[in-house]
Amino acid sequence: MKILIINSGSSSIKFQLIQMPQASVLASGMVERIGIEGGSISYKNASNDFSKKINFPDHASGLKKIAELLMDRDLGVIGSADEINAVGHRIVHGGKQFTETTQVTEEVKANIRRLFSLAPLHNPAHLNGIEVAEDIFKNASQVCVFDTAFFTSIPQKAYQYAIPKHFMDDSRIRLYGFHGTSHKYVSEKALEHLGKPDAKLITIHLGNGCSMAAIKAGKAIDTSMGFGPANGLIMGTRAGDIDQSVIFYMQEHLGYSVKEVSDILLKQSGMLGLTGYSDLRDIEAAAAEGDEVCALALEMNAYRIRKFIGAYTAALNGVDAIVFTAGIGENSSTIRSKVCKEMEYIGIELDESLNGQRSKKLREIQSAFSKVKVMVIPTNEELAIATQVFDLMK
Repeated sequence: MKILIINSGSSSIKFQLIQMPQASVLASGMVERIGIEGGSISYKNASNDFSKKINFPDHASGLKKIAELLMDRDLGVIGSADEINAVGHRIVHGGKQFTETTQVTEEVKANIRRLFSLAPLHNPAHLNGIEVAEDIFKNASQVCVFDTAFFTSIPQKAYQYAIPKHFMDDSRIRLYGFHGTSHKYVSEKALEHLGKPDAKLITIHLGNGCSMAAIKAGKAIDTSMGFGPANGLIMGTRAGDIDQSVIFYMQEHLGYSVKEVSDILLKQSGMLGLTGYSDLRDIEAAAAEGDEVCALALEMNAYRIRKFIGAYTAALNGVDAIVFTAGIGENSSTIRSKVCKEMEYIGIELDESLNGQRSKKLREIQSAFSKVKVMVIPTNEELAIATQVFDLMK
């Protein structure tokens, strides 16, 4: 079975065409910096490795280019769209109703649309991806895998907000959590590597969107994102945790509308609001050249992560390993170094020489004196999604 995996982030699309059940990757690649100057697409298969600078105004244009490359006479790996048996879509917000892998129907699409307000940077792009895929791959089954599903194990003491209970019961306002596919994948890899099924883990997913999870014996007990994917860590364009009084003040005293405040906090804040750049690579480069604003933003970013490590160590009553993953977590030795600095009190010590090495494999980067393992585990949400899609379809 050939399964095309579409993993749309807020400013990127990762894709893999996977032959199941062999789990062999026929083609893969990534569209980057969607809606940002300097966009690009990369694509590779067994005999080709292709990349090109292209500005993509939206996710639909990126998906269409992916389809062109897969069927390209020289670079492609399929002769026609009919060779695709299923398309697996990563969906950020499944609300309370979607707790497992689900085949797309008109009702499913309507429910994803109803959740737009909870994930405004993602769910619209996901639905767009489904509709474009339906048009291009007309005979393929379209299947959704929901990021929120992994967090159904979080106990009520962690998922309920301290507001009148009827808001949770009647309007389903509660913590849901996001990036669950990634947190699930890397935590399983970490447990396998450690050989300790009851290990206490803190997984740190750092990309344009960022989140952390506290995981005990493979089950999530808390996570940094909540009702929507806006709170917690400082992200590319999202503010993360912010005093709600700021929101009231912006509306009541500064004259901003609800939509304007939402746009500011979700699309104009985070690293973009602090520095003018949303891509961490640009910020690190500027900081290295002496830009004090960018240097401060990096310190703020790492400081927020350290606070969550402390909180989750308390929630877990200890920690065996912390795991860095996703684009920034896997590739930014700078962020990893800043996060692990001055963390000796809980037994975290980094080996900077190991941290500075590049690898696409699971690796440990703690010093010989560290009581806590520090791991870098490349996430593979696409394979995790393909497995779930195959299990549903077989």
